[in-house]
Amino acid sequence: MDKNSNTYTFIFSIIMVVVVASILSIIAVKLQPRQEQNIRIEKKRNILSSINIESTAKNVEEIFDKYIIETYAVDINGKIIDNIDAFEIELRDEIRKDEKEMILPVFRAKLSDNSIKYIFALHGRGLWGPLWGYIALNDDMNTVFGAYFSHQAETPGLGAEIDTPGFQKQFTGKKIFDKNNDFVSINIVKGGIRNEYHEVDAISGGTITGNGLRDMIKDCLSLYLGYIEGK
Repeated sequence: MDKNSNTYTFIFSIIMVVVVASILSIIAVKLQPRQEQNIRIEKKRNILSSINIESTAKNVEEIFDKYIIETYAVDINGKIIDNIDAFEIELRDEIRKDEKEMILPVFRAKLSDNSIKYIFALHGRGLWGPLWGYIALNDDMNTVFGAYFSHQAETPGLGAEIDTPGFQKQFTGKKIFDKNNDFVSINIVKGGIRNEYHEVDAISGGTITGNGLRDMIKDCLSLYLGYIEGK
């Protein structure tokens, strides 16, 4: 076949596309287990961050097993659902379902001082993409012990600041119920907080991300109210 012909060029191009696609597919299949493991490691690190425990990719498995003493799934009424691995539940998928069909993960931690913390998953939307995280409550089921937030594509130096320790530490000690035991969640406000129990300072220039974070916390915790109030 004439190598200068259009037919040769066309056939050669097809062969190269098939070969390259096959190689990429093989690489993707081989890397999938490692990718899935990296996702699991990152998820465990995030959960631990919500109870103010640092970990690395090397020691996270050991630390997670040490402090997370129980995991289970609950329905919208707070009833525990048997035979479901809470760690495998993705809240982003659950919140798309009808509330009666939702399965919500709960992580129970025991710290070095023997105090018990309850960790709840969060998922919402910011300015440019999804937000997610975890919030940990003391065993009074009202006071925040710690929080972890992250994002996909918020603006660096503005909305992206929600994933910084300085911002997240503001949530420690805040309460999600008021004095009348009504659920009020935690508000993110500009210009200084006016209610020390239910507000944190907003990020300058990150109003939309802050509003998304506020809504995420309130909307997701409201799904857990059946469980929280039952406790």
